[in-house]
This record gives sequence, C-alpha cells and structure tokens, in this order.
Amino acid sequence: MILFDLKCENNHVFEAWFKDSEAFKSQSEKGIVSCPNCGSMSVKKALMAPNVSLANSEKKKVTTNDLAKVQQLLSEAQKTVEENFDYVGKDFAKEARKIHYGESEKKNIYGEASETDSKSLKDEGIAFNQIPWKPKADA
Repeated sequence: MILFDLKCENNHVFEAWFKDSEAFKSQSEKGIVSCPNCGSMSVKKALMAPNVSLANSEKKKVTTNDLAKVQQLLSEAQKTVEENFDYVGKDFAKEARKIHYGESEKKNIYGEASETDSKSLKDEGIAFNQIPWKPKADA
C-alpha cells in the first residue's frame, strides 16, 4: 500500500491509500477518486514531502483494532443518517435541486447519485457530501 497526497482542481489537498501507483491511475481514470472536501473528480497527485523514518519505538503501527474503530465510526455515521435523513434513492440529484432552488421544503436527504449528477450538483453550487456506505448485513 502507498499513501499519496492528492490535489483537486479546487486546490484541496488530501491523502488517500492505494495498492500502488497503477491502482491510483486506474481508479482515477474510472472516476472513482473524488475530493472529500468538494467532491471534484478532477484529482491529481500532489507534491509529497518525503517520509522520514522514525525509530521503531516512535512508529505508529496501524492495528486491526484501529481499523475496527474506523469501521465502527462509519457504521455509527451511517446509522445516524439512516435514522435522521429521508432516503430518496436514485432521485437524490433531483431532490437536492428542488430543495436548493426552494421548490421543496428544506430537509436532510440521502440517496444515490451518478458521477455525472454529482459533478452537475457541484457545478451548480449545491452542497452535499459523499460518505462510504456499508451494505446492510441482511442485504
């Protein structure tokens, strides 16, 4: 695994892990790498500072327990969204526009949007976030 510094067209810099450089290239070409700040799909590798090794006693090792904590936080976020937002399915972009332009009452919604719809929403200045979504255990 390799950690890359990435930069979107709006100059947001963020980090992401990939199997290797080819994995980044492949995922980027498929349009599945997006900026977590603005959702832009136009993402490039940024200049990276070299990683200076610390003494073994100073290194932070990522453990299975650390990963379990991250998965737990994602599960809690998903549960909060499911309990407090209205699910609009594949009509997310349409419903987000209605709310943004005052055609529907303001409310919290969640659902699915294509990459094209996500880009269009961002181009229109409609704020939304994308989060990793775990399938339900009974799915």
